[in-house]
Amino acid sequence: MYYEEPPISIFEIDGAKEVAIEFHSLSKTFCMTGWRIGFAVGNSFLVSTLAKVKSNIDSGVFTAIQEAGAYALNNLENIVPSLIKVFKKRRDLVSLELEKLGYQFIKPSATFYLWVKTPKGLTSQEFCKKVLQDVGVVVTPGAGFGKAGEGYFRIALTVEEERLKEAIQRFSILQL
Repeated sequence: MYYEEPPISIFEIDGAKEVAIEFHSLSKTFCMTGWRIGFAVGNSFLVSTLAKVKSNIDSGVFTAIQEAGAYALNNLENIVPSLIKVFKKRRDLVSLELEKLGYQFIKPSATFYLWVKTPKGLTSQEFCKKVLQDVGVVVTPGAGFGKAGEGYFRIALTVEEERLKEAIQRFSILQL
């Protein structure tokens, strides 16, 4: 899931094919969040070792999900462009409105999340709790993603445009 330029693959780096493995989840590209389906490519020893480990952890993905994943991959060109268009429009809408409200963030070139700096004086958890209690909007504290996430909150662009507009409108009345 990217908007302008595709991200580079690890395999574009010299020598990576001999030592690397790259994972891909269908959850973002095809809106299959929670389906837990994806694939790994790369060094054959690493991929076969991963397959051995995985075979001892679970019994595989439900057949219907495998079939949906195969359909998605076989129809990539028909599915992905329209999804990118939807998420790009949402990203641009929320970015514009957050900028007007004075929030600081880097507009993402990929993904359907915005990572936004929390206002000074509030931890990510304190800010997200305030947003929920004061205006009834759920955003995710960055601290939940590790130490580097502290000082940020995450907005998901996975809801309809009208809900995003409503959430941003509620943000505008937030007393900080």
